[in-house]
Amino acid sequence: MDSEATIIIADDHPLFRGALRQALGGQADGPVIVEAVDFDSARKAASDNPDADIMLLDLSMPGASGLTGLMMMRAEHQNIPVAVISATDDTPTIRRALELGASAFISKSSGIEEIRAAIDTVLEGGFWTPPGFDAERENDPEIEALIGRLKTLTPQQTRVLGMIGEGLLNKQIAYELGVSEATVKAHVSAILLKLNVDSRTQAVIQMAKIGAAPGVN
Repeated sequence: MDSEATIIIADDHPLFRGALRQALGGQADGPVIVEAVDFDSARKAASDNPDADIMLLDLSMPGASGLTGLMMMRAEHQNIPVAVISATDDTPTIRRALELGASAFISKSSGIEEIRAAIDTVLEGGFWTPPGFDAERENDPEIEALIGRLKTLTPQQTRVLGMIGEGLLNKQIAYELGVSEATVKAHVSAILLKLNVDSRTQAVIQMAKIGAAPGVN
């Protein structure tokens, strides 16, 4: 473990954050550990530490809205590798997380040595999947096509889509992003076109299909 590395741990469970901190930063010369307890504080941690070497992101953390949290984090902080860490570790979830930009998927049932190995792999520029993971392509053509469409969204469109999933209105999104409502409307129109849907509701339904909507862990 690089003693000069900065690692952001974004998880709402204090015991799990503490276990990770102890495992990764137990030594005096260990990496710098930054903790976040929800998605908003994770975004702030990323903004405050733009040169962070990796973020461990819990998919079920408050405000993360499943895979939307990963999509938004990758859109806003493309230079910070994200390792998804989740108790939901079925093959489709792992595959979709990797396809949507995660550099690693770490199951919460993993042992400390496995977690360290995963982080070291990402710090060295590699990708990590759980032992035994079958990396075959998505076997649902509809889901595969949907992920392909999601990957065509620009970073700002991804942020807007995430906020739509959170139930924000156009004027609220405009305020959050510091842009005009007309700009947000243009983004929404582009999103609906790229996702091949006719309404914001249908866009949220599409997100739910891949576990990227509120309430999905």
